[in-house]
Amino acid sequence: MKNWKPITTEQDVLNIVENSVEKPQIIFKDSTTCGISAYAKERLQAGNDLLIDKADFNYLDLLNYRGISNFIASELGVIHQSPQIIVLKNKEVVYRSSHHSIQAAEIAKVL
Repeated sequence: MKNWKPITTEQDVLNIVENSVEKPQIIFKDSTTCGISAYAKERLQAGNDLLIDKADFNYLDLLNYRGISNFIASELGVIHQSPQIIVLKNKEVVYRSSHHSIQAAEIAKVL
């Protein structure tokens, strides 16, 4: 999606955490060869209007940046899953979801 910011470094993750004080941050971890991940991404894109003005979107290509995914799990205290949504507010994880549970309407409720 056009409004998704790529995550490619550990510093990007730290910036996302800091930015969550000003505006909620969404991290989408995408396994680009996985059908379930592709379906989750389609659902997010279809529900983009529910989320676009409420949070910043951050996108991790899991296959190319697996080490960053491990850093996210360690830094945020979440179990690694793919596909996965993580929502941060005020430097805290306030919501996470994975696989078929990823729904824009559910994410919007926590924003």
